Amino acid sequence: MELITEAMARALLPRRREDGHKGSFGKVYVLGGAVGYTGAPVYAGEAAVRTGSGLVFVGVPGEVYPIVASRCGVSMAHPIPERYEDLLARIAACDAAAIGPGLGRRPETERTVLRLLEELTIPVVLDADGINAVSAHIDVLTGRRCPTVVTPHEGEFLRLGGDLSQGRERAAEEFARRNGCVLVLKGPGTIVAAPDGRLLCNPTGNCGMAKGGSGDVLSGMILSLIGQGAAPFDAAACAVWLHGRAGDLCAQELTEYAMTPLDMIARLPAVFRQLRQ
Repeated sequence: MELITEAMARALLPRRREDGHKGSFGKVYVLGGAVGYTGAPVYAGEAAVRTGSGLVFVGVPGEVYPIVASRCGVSMAHPIPERYEDLLARIAACDAAAIGPGLGRRPETERTVLRLLEELTIPVVLDADGINAVSAHIDVLTGRRCPTVVTPHEGEFLRLGGDLSQGRERAAEEFARRNGCVLVLKGPGTIVAAPDGRLLCNPTGNCGMAKGGSGDVLSGMILSLIGQGAAPFDAAACAVWLHGRAGDLCAQELTEYAMTPLDMIARLPAVFRQLRQ
């Protein structure tokens, strides 16, 4: 299995047009948030902005909208429309969507996630409660008309029907092939697997990243790179390296104990500067 290197991440990073405008660099959507989980969509949205997206929309339930909106810097929060058709239209107008950060596990929410996956024709990054929503309906992944990137930790991977008894590498490869998705199996040595059998392992990152919110940051980063035109597998591989490198900078400056997901977002400029040298 090949390691993701700095040179590889540099090569996979989408190029920015010098004459570009905000519409040139991706219009992306984060669907998430619930009572008690207001940080997750904020982290995902702000990470997408820091990774280069031109326009980032964050849709959250109305009851948490004031909290989320007050915490969003450049990403644009709005209450989720009451009518499903209006929500579908807003997301479908974007280049890519992330579904799940802090979304909660209400039955009506899970039904909405499944319907969106069936009807959307844009790439989707499926994380957290988005993953939980499909755990009993895994066939929805193979039925999608556009790529899906699924980003589980090992517990979520097992709920999706993954089999870790054969080892992480074999398990990731088999799952991606069987379900026709790009799999990002998070953990030490995060594995990125494609449906065609390609397999990469990420060497960056540290135990200080094992905190709530780190996965939301990664989802926003993958989303951003897809929205800027990167192929989903390339976007996932590049993002996990960038994410881990930002975590390593945090650990060096702040220690693994004191670093936070927001610190990782704040270190992304330094990581991009490194790749542009």
